[in-house]
Amino acid sequence: MDLSTVVWRKASRSSNNGGDCVELARGGEVVAVRDSKDPDGPKLLITPRALRHLGEAIKNA
Repeated sequence: MDLSTVVWRKASRSSNNGGDCVELARGGEVVAVRDSKDPDGPKLLITPRALRHLGEAIKNA
């Protein structure tokens, strides 16, 4: 999947002081996830539904 044209965004709770952050981008039917400190590194592709379930699981942990 070509992710060269997607718009990456940080979570609203992320700060700009070099903390550990992830960035998300919508690419067709998937959401791409990457480490903000390594934008050229690997990307995780996940469905929006699976991302919602992951967020819910993290909140409930």
